[in-house]
Amino acid sequence: MAACSVEELLAKAEEQEAETLKSISVQKELDLEFDIGNLLGCDKNRIEPRDLREKNKEDFLRALARDNTQLLINEIWKQPTERVEEAIVAKLPEPTTRLPREKPPPKPRPPTKWEQFAKLKGIQKKKKTNLVWDETAKEWKRRWGYKRANDDTKEWLIEVPESADPNEDQFAKRVKAKKERVAKNELNRLKNIARTQKVKVPAVGLAPKASQSRDELARAESVAKTSTASLGKFQDRLPKENPAKKGKKRKFEPLIGDFANEKQKQLELLKVLDTKKPKLDITKAVNKQMREEDREEAAAKRKKGAGKKGRKGSNMVGKSKGKGGKGKAGGGGKKRGKPGRR
Repeated sequence: MAACSVEELLAKAEEQEAETLKSISVQKELDLEFDIGNLLGCDKNRIEPRDLREKNKEDFLRALARDNTQLLINEIWKQPTERVEEAIVAKLPEPTTRLPREKPPPKPRPPTKWEQFAKLKGIQKKKKTNLVWDETAKEWKRRWGYKRANDDTKEWLIEVPESADPNEDQFAKRVKAKKERVAKNELNRLKNIARTQKVKVPAVGLAPKASQSRDELARAESVAKTSTASLGKFQDRLPKENPAKKGKKRKFEPLIGDFANEKQKQLELLKVLDTKKPKLDITKAVNKQMREEDREEAAAKRKKGAGKKGRKGSNMVGKSKGKGGKGKAGGGGKKRGKPGRR
């Protein structure tokens, strides 16, 4: 009895081992289509409907999944392998099946103003070499960064310009200018990010100072009043406050858009440069001639009027002298004289 029981146990163990350790070779009527890059295998073999209707449907599906997985693993280990530390890794090829995305693809970054301007003007970016010849050291050095060529920050002597203050520290001035350039570049970078994200950037206000002039205070006052929601429309004025001056808004040609107007202006300028004779504006010439004639006529009238007045004055003087100084002119002279004199 004991021997029979041992044999039965060994037989059961062998059956279980055979079930758990099945062969790696799987036979299929049609070979599977593999996409190793995506770890994908497509089985186009026919499935009998009766296998899915019977009670052992779960066993059938489990066995089918196991066989297909075994074939996929066999195909993976046919790829080139390499050892990484203590493991053997297979190199997967590029995927060939396009899989759908869960989310829409990210939108491309909108171009900056400079990129749009460069594209319209045909400006192409030229790649600069990393090494530049340094005249002082007589060797090739990096263009940027540490130990760069022609580094003016390493100079121990700086020439003072004629227009600058002789007591001004030129080294501190150079450091300050560099910090301002860095800050300006950073501000432009943040503005570009805000523009791409469609974020409203507040306008630059007035910088605080220890002492401000009258014009600066007036400007600060106008900025404060127009900072309300109604742009200062309903803001009360001070008793002696002057109305805010509205400057003329300058108009510039658009940098981006239709360049037909600019093209026409350039062509007209080229025509003027090509012609030897200057272009004559008839309307402008006629108007100029009419203005000159009006000026000459007005000058002649003034001269004629001045001559008549001079002749009248000489006759009146002669009559007063002929009457012995008893005319109206003489009488007027007596009235304007000082008291006690005749």
